[in-house]
Amino acid sequence: MSILERIQSPADVKKLAPEELPQLAQEIRERIIQTTAKNGGHVGPNLGVVELTIGLHRVFNTPTDRFCFDVAHQGYVHKLLTGRNDERFDHIRTSDGYSGFLSRVESEHDAFGAGHAGTALSAALGMATARDQRDSDEHVVALCGDAAFTCGITMEALNNVATSTKRLIIILNDNKWSIAKNVGALPRYFNELITNPVYNRLNDDFESLLQKMPGGDSLIKLGSKWKQETKDFFVSSSLFEKFGIRYIGPIDGHDQKQVEHYLDFAKNAEQPVLLHVLTEKGRGYDVAIQNPERFHGASPFDVKTGKGTPSAPGTPPKYQDVMGHTLVKLAKEDANVIGITAAMPAGTGLNILENALPKQFFDVGIAEEHAVLFAAGMATSGFHPVCAIYSTFLQRAYDQIIHDVALQNLPVLFCMDRAGLSPNDGATHHGLFDLSYLRCVPEVVIMAPANEDELADMMATGLAHQGAAFIRYPRGNAIGTPIKETPVPLEIGKAQRLQKGSDIDIWAIGAMVADAQQLAAQLSEHGIQAGVVNTRFVKPLDTELLAESAQNTRLIVTMEDHVITGGLGTAVMEALQEACLHNCPVERIAWPDAFIEHGSSVAQLREENGLSPNAILERVMAKYAKLHAIQEVP
Repeated sequence: MSILERIQSPADVKKLAPEELPQLAQEIRERIIQTTAKNGGHVGPNLGVVELTIGLHRVFNTPTDRFCFDVAHQGYVHKLLTGRNDERFDHIRTSDGYSGFLSRVESEHDAFGAGHAGTALSAALGMATARDQRDSDEHVVALCGDAAFTCGITMEALNNVATSTKRLIIILNDNKWSIAKNVGALPRYFNELITNPVYNRLNDDFESLLQKMPGGDSLIKLGSKWKQETKDFFVSSSLFEKFGIRYIGPIDGHDQKQVEHYLDFAKNAEQPVLLHVLTEKGRGYDVAIQNPERFHGASPFDVKTGKGTPSAPGTPPKYQDVMGHTLVKLAKEDANVIGITAAMPAGTGLNILENALPKQFFDVGIAEEHAVLFAAGMATSGFHPVCAIYSTFLQRAYDQIIHDVALQNLPVLFCMDRAGLSPNDGATHHGLFDLSYLRCVPEVVIMAPANEDELADMMATGLAHQGAAFIRYPRGNAIGTPIKETPVPLEIGKAQRLQKGSDIDIWAIGAMVADAQQLAAQLSEHGIQAGVVNTRFVKPLDTELLAESAQNTRLIVTMEDHVITGGLGTAVMEALQEACLHNCPVERIAWPDAFIEHGSSVAQLREENGLSPNAILERVMAKYAKLHAIQEVP
């Protein structure tokens, strides 16, 4: 039996002899590599925190002591050490397996669920303050990646630590990468701390230094304030100490003995402590070390080569790449067009712009609120920014969208990648809410393309519009529609009639247009004539064409890759009510009013939620049959 197989709980980790720990670390790495090669997942982040996580479970006692993992894309090791080294781990990120992130409903050892960056410190501070309020004695540990400190929310929490609690442990897991290479002043600052030998020597053994100085013993007796001020004489104190947090580091995050020594020190400290731990992203797997961005969140791959399954010849491009190449075309024609991303250049396709026109590209780090405000500022000065941000992450900048862009009617185009499902990632990453949270904002334009050529046209539409515009499109490959050489702006608010029908009219948007055409064909086989409309714009909605649908058909069906509350279906019903056409029934096909968990694929999740093609057909036919029966009653 391997050492890892003997670990059923953190108590078993504590029982291991120190000489067994390197073997445990190797087995954990092998387990993670084999599992992610099959299922995909966060490879590099987890391989980098093996020794650190082992140390945490040897020093602390979960679930009494509480760990807050920032994002939790480095939580696989924690899962393996807390009773989850089983078949469900074999199927992690699939319908039969564990979540790829941490989840409070999955384990009592998961103190806080996460999936977005920057949340750990605020949540941990809340836990520590609650502990102080009820006078209990558990420890609270926040594990933050170095890029988390580029998040405004982390800095807001940092500002409140010293005034909220006397005891908190913060681990700065510094691997110099988040998803893409870190940008901004803070990563440079962390590098200065790492490379400053004077500061490191003083921090490691400051009291022994004072003892060698005249009057040093007296200074020691006067307390930490004098220690800090004397140390400042030699080198400026760390940023964290300015916030009232004791900084210790840097620490070799792969030296098990050193990691446990400093964790034990922090455990017994009577003030907030930050341990600056240096780790190597992808440790133990050379391919991941050499390709940190690709192996941050990898698709299934071959363990020996690290290569994924190549796309078959003729496979349509990914929507993100269509966006990137189109933006390059448009930016070459107009130097005032710029691209902005929040630490996701490759994920959004903006790396294409970065390579082609670097002066028209900006990566602001994991700071969505700043990205939108930054865009608003540039928009006041004659530029037309394009913010490429995942739908789920744009939620973080909602106030900036309303208060700083829409209210001032500034020309900013938002390209919302990953709209709809991100199946393996689950509820934290699904882009199912954007139509609802944007539709209520005055004077914005909201679009969704049915194919890649329409995406290009919508980008041209958004850049021609002198106000806020939003385009949502799904993750993955487009459908194979040829793309015109030059994008053509669409008439804002005009839908596209794809086919006519006298019985039912199907209004679909974005990725669901192809499904609507399939549904119409199936209905035709049952003698029901269905029309299909590519809605294109949710705001403004094509109310003229909608009125024609309501007057000429018995049933309107709406189809959207979005939650049912507040989306296209709701917009259609509101428009019909406003036009006094509410006698025409509407059947809404959308995701339920619930958080959708992770699954193996979009198709499987649709099946589980009653949205498979056959389930939709049965539902529409049942509704139509009911209406037909009612209308035939004398």
